[in-house]
Amino acid sequence: MKPSDQPRAFPELGPDTVLNLVETALDIPCTNLCRQLNSYINRVFELEAVDGRGLVLKLYRPGRWSKTALQDEHDLLLELNEQEIPVIPPLTLKNSETLGQYNDLYFSVFPRCGGRSYDEFNEDQWLEIGRLLGRSHAIGSVHPSRDRITMLPDHSTKEQVQFILESNVIPTDDIASRFSLLCQELIDEITPLFEGINLGRIHGDCHFSNIIYRPGESFFLIDFDDMVMGPAIQDLWMLLPGTPRESLLEIDLFLEGYETFHHFDRRSFRLIEPLRAMRFLHYIAWLTHQFLADGSAPIVSEFGSTEYWVMEIGDLADQLDRIRKNDENPGIML
Repeated sequence: MKPSDQPRAFPELGPDTVLNLVETALDIPCTNLCRQLNSYINRVFELEAVDGRGLVLKLYRPGRWSKTALQDEHDLLLELNEQEIPVIPPLTLKNSETLGQYNDLYFSVFPRCGGRSYDEFNEDQWLEIGRLLGRSHAIGSVHPSRDRITMLPDHSTKEQVQFILESNVIPTDDIASRFSLLCQELIDEITPLFEGINLGRIHGDCHFSNIIYRPGESFFLIDFDDMVMGPAIQDLWMLLPGTPRESLLEIDLFLEGYETFHHFDRRSFRLIEPLRAMRFLHYIAWLTHQFLADGSAPIVSEFGSTEYWVMEIGDLADQLDRIRKNDENPGIML
């Protein structure tokens, strides 16, 4: 998430509005199918053209991304698709662009592509995932994004912490002070670990639900909404079945596939625990954005309570301790 100055809620979007928007943008008639899909940040609808083609309309949260940042996502998808890397790129609209606008909302339309996700991969699949991400990162390294966040502790994480503190979602000054001091301690601890690590355009939220398998085809990378400029390891660590030491076979297979197409910096394995801590803070900022825009955070109903913040501070302190222990006993260097 890239914090905005003023998070905003969605306006009401009825079926007539959604159907008319897509029919006008693509210059095609649709059936009456208009099914809202789960999405906590954007608004996503499943539709159907009269010729039977399935469509998915995504309306982006107002104020979350700039137009340039959204185009960064689309450009990467189009570049990957051009190289026959299995992703689902947005459709070109009647305006000859992939990004449309409705009042103050940006939107795009994608072809509907079903598939299934896995909870774990077998050996051949780890090789395939390695090849998929290696090819993707090779394309992502060709040039930087223009307006996506840079996944570094003293950039994205620092901005997210500032956003949280300035949002007034922490109930007391004492808790806010403890949270602020702990976050600064964490950022100071992990920032040097990122020195010399190359960054590129990566998926950014690469977990099992964002990799789908289509029978007779291959694995597809989906939902590039959190695309960032970041280290390659970010797109691997959430897929591992355990710690790096517990996942040596999976890592070996992944690297065999990955390095067929792109170099992987083994030093970046030291970033897994720091990135896990950064994801904690990313998630809190994500909830904060939702709370400010909508007045609630349905995923975590107790968000904002004293109990919530005490638990989060405790978890962050435990994670900082884990990072320091890893520094004393360096992880794998394959």
